[in-house]
Amino acid sequence: MNEGTTSVMSASGMRVSRWGGIVTVIVALWLSGLLGAKAMAADGLTTVKSNYSPKETTARLEAAVTAQGMTVFAHIDHAAGAAKVHMKLRPTDLLIFGSPKGGTPVMQSVQTIGIDLPLKALVWQDEAGTTWLSYNDPVWLVGRHGGDSDAKAAVHAMAVALDAVATAATSASAGR
Repeated sequence: MNEGTTSVMSASGMRVSRWGGIVTVIVALWLSGLLGAKAMAADGLTTVKSNYSPKETTARLEAAVTAQGMTVFAHIDHAAGAAKVHMKLRPTDLLIFGSPKGGTPVMQSVQTIGIDLPLKALVWQDEAGTTWLSYNDPVWLVGRHGGDSDAKAAVHAMAVALDAVATAATSASAGR
């Protein structure tokens, strides 16, 4: 955000700029009511409220990713990085993961999507201490890159897998 721009956290947990106007807040509140603890912003970001701490959510996410047969390529602890330069940051962990079997057909359809693959999920804690998990919707990513329906099955499989790992990582009813 630009300097001087203030932001607020909507009821769905999405950060919105005051400059974005009241319509953004109304849409976020509507999505929150419609979808419960899961909402998608206009920019394709899906955010899910977690029933667990950031550390437990991240551990559950890693376990769910590997249980789906995907590879964890990296785990970036942004808060630890901030601490190294004597700055504070609430828990903010990025997990980068995927599978060539899923990603390659999508990149064959629209190669520039490689900038957004492998998949990523961010586990973060807001000012109130609530833990969230956010990830990009694969359908939105394909649209962002102007992809067509050539990789429709692969994109659908990615979306289903992301939903499954997000649910397993955040939901009290999901088993490990």
